[in-house]
Amino acid sequence: MLISPAYAQDAAGGAAALVTQLAPLLLIFGVFYFLLIRPQQKKQREHRALLASLKRGDRVLTAGGIIAKVVTVKEGVDEVEVEIAPNVRVSVLRQTIGDVLKPIGAETKA
Repeated sequence: MLISPAYAQDAAGGAAALVTQLAPLLLIFGVFYFLLIRPQQKKQREHRALLASLKRGDRVLTAGGIIAKVVTVKEGVDEVEVEIAPNVRVSVLRQTIGDVLKPIGAETKA
């Protein structure tokens, strides 16, 4: 005969096959968690702490690329008043502040 007979597999290999199929998916999830998700969560925590510690006189960089000086920080309100030029003050949302910059003239000693 040219066609060989096909035999059905027994049901005993079902549990081992399930583990074998799920192992790569679990491995991929683990890699994604440790390389992508966890560092991003850490960065978000640090950014929230940075925004909570804003104080008057800090130089900040907004999400729009504007460098400004914090003039007024109101507790419990989501807005911060910043000065973008002499006598030009605007209110910005805390979340739009991307970074707190070093004061002008601050030198790092190595």
